[in-house]
Amino acid sequence: MTGREIALKAVRNEETPRPAWVPYVGVHGASLIGRKAGEFLKSSDLIVAGMKKAKELYRPDGLPVVFDLQLEAEVLGCQLHWAEDGPPAVVTHPLEGKSDWNANDLPEFDLTKGRIPLVMEAVRKAKAEIGDEVALYGLLCGPFTLALHMLGNDIFLEMFDEEEKVEQLALKCAEVGKAMAAAYMENGCDVIAVVDPMVSQISPEHFAQFVTPAMNEIYDFIQEKGGLSCCFVCGDVTRNLEVMSQTRCDNISVDEQIDMAKFRAIAQAHGKSCGGNLALTVVLLMGTEADAKLNAIRCLDACGGKGFILSPGCDLPYATPPANIAAAGLMALDEYQLDVARKTCQASQADSFDDIVLPDYANESAVILDVITLDSETCAPCQYMKGAADNAAKACGAEVVVREHKITKREGVGHMVKLGVANLPTICIDGEPKFNSIIPDLPTLVKAIEAKAADKAAMARR
Repeated sequence: MTGREIALKAVRNEETPRPAWVPYVGVHGASLIGRKAGEFLKSSDLIVAGMKKAKELYRPDGLPVVFDLQLEAEVLGCQLHWAEDGPPAVVTHPLEGKSDWNANDLPEFDLTKGRIPLVMEAVRKAKAEIGDEVALYGLLCGPFTLALHMLGNDIFLEMFDEEEKVEQLALKCAEVGKAMAAAYMENGCDVIAVVDPMVSQISPEHFAQFVTPAMNEIYDFIQEKGGLSCCFVCGDVTRNLEVMSQTRCDNISVDEQIDMAKFRAIAQAHGKSCGGNLALTVVLLMGTEADAKLNAIRCLDACGGKGFILSPGCDLPYATPPANIAAAGLMALDEYQLDVARKTCQASQADSFDDIVLPDYANESAVILDVITLDSETCAPCQYMKGAADNAAKACGAEVVVREHKITKREGVGHMVKLGVANLPTICIDGEPKFNSIIPDLPTLVKAIEAKAADKAAMARR
């Protein structure tokens, strides 16, 4: 049985001779061939070269062609900021700040524009060169995340003030998703992953209202075309596991913040296969090969067997050491090596972060907002959480300092540990985690900051 066949059977929630292995090699593929992310994502030849190198190093059963949730937004009028070591970030929002906005204000989605043609060319080339052995994943931007790209942080107020308009916008974004799904399948992709990281920031009730109908439009379309679908959410989506499992996708894949045993039980109860959830930064990026093997064993023990795909919790960071990725994958690929690792691997000693010193918040004149992120330049929820903090700092009548701590760096991990942050992204106000994996609207955040500023002023007068 080929790796491709194992991956597809796993997605269908069927028995497989071993767990499937799908590393999400996005811009990490650029690092494998010595290129920068921006150059890589603008060349079909480089994308395929990165995929082929990943196939050689990691022996995957499946691979994404690209991991870039800005393809659709770019065509719909968003401007992008490009990074050397990550996918681009959306920096403008066509509907933001417009009181009379309407979903129909967006331009018609055109598959011949932007970078979509070169991505589809990469699909065709990858299908011809490795598609018999490796299942190809076509990743598209989920309807809620795409709607947020259109409206910016305004969407969190509009979900209360303009419910019907937000519902219509999500359905409009689902039409974009269906067009992308059709293009991916026609060019050779086996699995269509609807990647919607921003749903980690909303309640189950809002998911059911704004996301479920739009997602099901896409999943039904994929099924009608004979394809397989995946609901892929980065971030802490614990509160939405049940409602996600009620959608009509084939597979659900989640981030490292999820309890995999709990998740698997929910997914299997709804007939869904599941995927995840290797830790991206502390293990794969910063850990050792032994750490990677032990992390993979944790995932396999919780979910191994029918309908499981071992994979990272999200897009692999650009500079992830290849040896760590290969070590994790080996646990799914080789039962003998898995048994050896169980008996011999020891985790590396935990970092104490003694050199990371937090401010004396009580005696600082300004209110300090520590925003703990994966990286606001490459992670959509992190980008919008950081944006919420920046906007609130400008809007409130107090002195405010905003500091981002990216856990792709040791400094960021140290602040996460010392501040007691459990989920990403999180805003801490003067050292206290206040908004954990849920983006506050502007009035709510301003009120919290001004309350803290008033407390500090009162203490200073005593």
